[in-house]
Amino acid sequence: MQFLFFSLFAAGIVAADQITKYLTVANIALYQDVEFIPGFLGLTYVQNTGAAFSSFEGMQWLFAVIFLIFTAAIFYEYFKKPMPFTKFERWCIAAIYGGGLGNMIDRLRYGYVVDMIETKFMDFPVFNVADCFITCGCIAMLVSLIFFNKEFWKEEKK
Repeated sequence: MQFLFFSLFAAGIVAADQITKYLTVANIALYQDVEFIPGFLGLTYVQNTGAAFSSFEGMQWLFAVIFLIFTAAIFYEYFKKPMPFTKFERWCIAAIYGGGLGNMIDRLRYGYVVDMIETKFMDFPVFNVADCFITCGCIAMLVSLIFFNKEFWKEEKK
């Protein structure tokens, strides 16, 4: 039953991501800069054919392979060989997966990822809702694993 909730959470992330991307493409011209919170946050429609910081540009096949491996690993871990993840860490995995799926849908549909959120207070690449969930999910999971889940790091006794 928990898997259903994690799946619905990931689906909600995909929906939020795809809706914001649809609204961006429908209402903002490519590379148009729209002030959202002056001096802090703006909206700029960008087409990203790479990953973070445009790394691995044009290697869509690599992202698809990584995503398929990640999907298989999640199903294997959850149904065949569960690891000692806490419920919180499983929510983090669902957030990471939902964000990854949102970006993968773009890659398959357009051949690039739609990015639109631009920080004005620092020089940082334009990103999207899916990227937020991937980043926050990874950070939260790492903090949890390092500081709170001592069970994860125990060696299995034979």
